[in-house]
Amino acid sequence: MPSGQRAQWKGFLKFGEVSCGVALYTAASTSERITFNTINKATGNRVNRIFIDSETEDPVPKEAQTKGFEIENGQYIIIDPEEISTAIPESNKTLEIEAFIPCSDVDDVYFDKPYYLTPDKMGGDAFAALRDAMKKSMVAAIARTVLFRRMRTVLIRPHGKGLIASTLNYDYEVRSSEKAFEEMPKLKIQGEMLDLAKHIISTKKGEFDPATFDDRYEAALADLVKAKLEGKSLPKPKKVQVSKPNDLLAALRESAGMMRAADDKPKRTAANANQGTGRQRAARGAAAKSAASKAAPQRKAS
Repeated sequence: MPSGQRAQWKGFLKFGEVSCGVALYTAASTSERITFNTINKATGNRVNRIFIDSETEDPVPKEAQTKGFEIENGQYIIIDPEEISTAIPESNKTLEIEAFIPCSDVDDVYFDKPYYLTPDKMGGDAFAALRDAMKKSMVAAIARTVLFRRMRTVLIRPHGKGLIASTLNYDYEVRSSEKAFEEMPKLKIQGEMLDLAKHIISTKKGEFDPATFDDRYEAALADLVKAKLEGKSLPKPKKVQVSKPNDLLAALRESAGMMRAADDKPKRTAANANQGTGRQRAARGAAAKSAASKAAPQRKAS
């Protein structure tokens, strides 16, 4: 169990006639993002949300609210929340594996939310046997259960010492890629333009390291909050110039030339390069923490 983290779901993982107790923990969270309240400009007070009747404009208290499905413009079938509860599939708290498939079989457009899947103290052996067998077989597992009041399909994959369970979108929830790209013209790039694009790609090859990616939006918000606290103004961002079709080849040539020039420059040793990256990360982290700590009283005051 991750320290200080509460399980989102507890139940059993079943494969064949073997089952073990497991728990799901959120793998991704937005709780650390900077958030804002809506404020009345005239008074500086926080604004509260109130539901009103669309026709009478009278406030509607929570106990007078219900659900409705629109069948025509302004015509609704009233559905009581208790009726919705009875329609929800009954949960047996079991993630039952229905099939093992190659890991590459599921297009990532179907991925919804990731969760860490961990064993309880009594089911460690069965859990580890499944994890290691899936690793050696290079497969993922498809399972189904009721999660958060809905029947969900889950993709389970080996991940470090445990498993990661990703809820999957249903087919009707995923938009057609054919419709998304139907208006794209049929273009076939050849010759120098294609060679230059391939050269740029070859010089920019790397490895995926999420620690090196900065959330520039969050950093910009932190800088904005800090500047407001200090009474400063931020510089306006430069506009991005989009390459026009007749300038594309020239832009590719220029980019390829810049890449070749960069390749000719002496490179730092790996140790020095890592040290520089660490200092940059530390500086960005310190700035974000400083802005967040200064912004905290402002949030409370709001």
